[in-house]
Amino acid sequence: MSGALQVRDLSLRFSGQQHALFEIPTLEVRPGSSLGIRGPSGAGKTTLFHCLAGIAQPSAGQIRWGDTDICNKDAQALDRWRHRQVGLIFQDFHLIDGLSVLDNVLLPAHFDAWRPAAQLRQRARELLAEVGITAFDRMAAVLSRGERQRVAFARALLFQPAIVMADEPTASLDPDHRSRVGDLLLALARAQGATLIVISHEHELLSRMDRNMTLQDGRLI
Repeated sequence: MSGALQVRDLSLRFSGQQHALFEIPTLEVRPGSSLGIRGPSGAGKTTLFHCLAGIAQPSAGQIRWGDTDICNKDAQALDRWRHRQVGLIFQDFHLIDGLSVLDNVLLPAHFDAWRPAAQLRQRARELLAEVGITAFDRMAAVLSRGERQRVAFARALLFQPAIVMADEPTASLDPDHRSRVGDLLLALARAQGATLIVISHEHELLSRMDRNMTLQDGRLI
């Protein structure tokens, strides 16, 4: 299944560094399950996130999502794979302030067509309503941080990806919003059976994951 993750002998070493940032002999994640990854600042959590998403290339090893070894794909093939298989939520959300809420959610669809199909536009509206955003024409520039977060969630789920990955999705939110955003992320991923990987330092969010691991001193424990 495309949401099953298998990692073997993964390592990343920056040029000029004596020691690898991390070395992971093995990691397996069942499709449809959730994994939380925590660790101290500078441990390499975001870099690992980028490797698992095919954004960064590891120094060695294998990362398989289902039957796809993403370490053996070129940049264009990786772009196509991510486009349909992975919903990514970044710390800074990557919204375009000059576009409406709806158009931000539909951004991935513009890789396929100049004007997204009516069915896809309707799905975008339904996802926004599900995350509590009903003013579809509102500009992203005027959204609060919590609203931007929810729009990013809706965009990540537009194509019903088999994999959802989030890097510090509750960072900089107040405690009440952290709880609600965490509930929302888990509910949306589980509703469509997606494999969920979350990088976070928030204990409350991590406690809701099926499994937790710590990246520290180059090891995933």
